[in-house]
Amino acid sequence: MKTFYFNPYRECTYVLADGAKHAIIIDAGMYEQREQQRFADYIQQEQLTPVALLITHAHPDHVCGVEYLQQQFGLSPIILPAEGKLNISQVDFDIEVIHTPGHKEDAVCYYLPKEKMLFTGDTLFQESIGRTDLPGGDMVTLIRSLKKLVLLPDDIQVYPGHGYPTTIAHEKQYNPYL
Repeated sequence: MKTFYFNPYRECTYVLADGAKHAIIIDAGMYEQREQQRFADYIQQEQLTPVALLITHAHPDHVCGVEYLQQQFGLSPIILPAEGKLNISQVDFDIEVIHTPGHKEDAVCYYLPKEKMLFTGDTLFQESIGRTDLPGGDMVTLIRSLKKLVLLPDDIQVYPGHGYPTTIAHEKQYNPYL
């Protein structure tokens, strides 16, 4: 897995590849041409084939690169403000979608149980949570969403939309919102 920090908000764009070098991109924060080139260079260097673009929520810092990814790789964004399994036939990942409104009404997390990974967008950060004072935000709703995440196993690695990775165990112990 590769993490890129893009745009003025240092949004995390993740590239997750399987053994066949098929890649899922989680969020599209590449804002400037140099960021787009850095992303394209990585894809080419690793000989990856992007097959899906998953969006955690539709705030500008997470979707500003969607048009670029559509033009460059023919990817259409997948935005699913609902829960359930996500089937992407080209990759060997089991992906569960967890609807986590609160930061924004369309917010979701992507959970890969076999890989022990959770991509949280702006729902959960290391020792913090996403803002609720933006349009579509609601603190009570976000707290309800967080209660779903604490039910996951402690050893799950959390990859947020900004900042650095953490674990469910760490957040249970140190995150004041949990």
